[in-house]
Amino acid sequence: MLAAAGSLVAAFWATFHLRTLILAVVTFLFLADYLKNRRPKNYPPGPRGLPFVGSIFQLDFDKAHLSIQPFVKKYGNIFSLNLGDITSVVITGLPLIKEVFTHMEENILTRPVTLIRKRISNNNGLVFSSGQTWKEQRRFALMTLRNFGLGKKSLEQRMQEEARYLVEAIKVEGGQPFNPHFSINNAVSNIICSVTFGERFEYHDSQFQEMLRLLDEATCLEASLMCQYPDKTTTSFNEENLICSTLDLFFAGTETTSTTLRWALLYMALYPEVQEKVQAEIDRVIGQKRQPSLADRESMPYTNAVVHEVQRMGNIIPLNVPREVAKDTDLDGFHLTKGTMLLTNLTALHTDPKEWATPETFNPEHFLENGQFKKRESFLPFSMGKRACLGEQLARSELFIFFTALMQKFTFKPPANEKLSLKFRMGLTLSPVSHNLCAVPRL
Repeated sequence: MLAAAGSLVAAFWATFHLRTLILAVVTFLFLADYLKNRRPKNYPPGPRGLPFVGSIFQLDFDKAHLSIQPFVKKYGNIFSLNLGDITSVVITGLPLIKEVFTHMEENILTRPVTLIRKRISNNNGLVFSSGQTWKEQRRFALMTLRNFGLGKKSLEQRMQEEARYLVEAIKVEGGQPFNPHFSINNAVSNIICSVTFGERFEYHDSQFQEMLRLLDEATCLEASLMCQYPDKTTTSFNEENLICSTLDLFFAGTETTSTTLRWALLYMALYPEVQEKVQAEIDRVIGQKRQPSLADRESMPYTNAVVHEVQRMGNIIPLNVPREVAKDTDLDGFHLTKGTMLLTNLTALHTDPKEWATPETFNPEHFLENGQFKKRESFLPFSMGKRACLGEQLARSELFIFFTALMQKFTFKPPANEKLSLKFRMGLTLSPVSHNLCAVPRL
């Protein structure tokens, strides 16, 4: 009897000590999380979130750019957001964005290093690198792009040649329903291939298609299986950086432009009256006997406005590429601590009723004034400042040449008995969900 009682007491104390230990560990973890994530003095307000995970469950990551908009109404144009162990601040509104990217940019030139981003680039390449690596690689990339024809007639001729291949590939569809993703991705990718590899590829080339498939997967998963190449040199010019920079050129030069063109054709099918006006301008300025050229853009304000409105509504980089606060900084009466991730709310900027007459409606008139094209200060699809997209000139040229060439030769329509929508897929870019169109040849 006494032995049984002793065993019972021993078991009780063992359980008591185990519970005490668990309670102590949990208390310590909660205290550590609180101390780590407590807001410094004058830190931007924001949702408190849960311990360890922050506000992750308050966001729908299939449409994160839309999930944060209620916080703007509640907390204002600058608010904080804890995403697990990542402390971020979101800025909204043209005045604040201009202040950050013009007068404070030296404090936010770096990129945040997250686990996924580290796996993607390990601080290499053009997009996610920082410091001396970024400066060297950006300078080298700009020089290389110029040497390979950026801003010169030779690169424009490559675009025109590729536009011919694209038109011929779509003609094969015979006006029947087809998914434009394949053809557009091939054409745009071939431009960057001609720059980086010195040659274009046939659309059905197996290696070319495998490369594009992997690129498409990378934009959805935001991860990479890139091998690691150890290098003990202090310069950023090494094999790993070459691989990362080439991948960045493909992403910046292919995925973004291809996605914008897919949005453009979708909007034309949904807004046939806009498509008719574009085609009328093409017929008047270019006709059917020659290809579009960049010199035509100045004489085609409506077509130019349509391309810009597609970029505004397509909103393919809705929160910009993140920056990181490099040192403690004061902004708009708030104090941002070193290491804070900075997100730019381009979604709100591109749909701000103070800046746009009909912000939620596709309306090329946003970029027209007295029949002439009008630049808009509140239009920032390529970001701004020193870390603005280095391929902006290339992208603008491609968008105009390819879009105008397609509008010149085809009328895009929804397939019979099929309703098109503006639903999107969230990856590294905001892209339209898979859909079919009919490209009816213009006689």
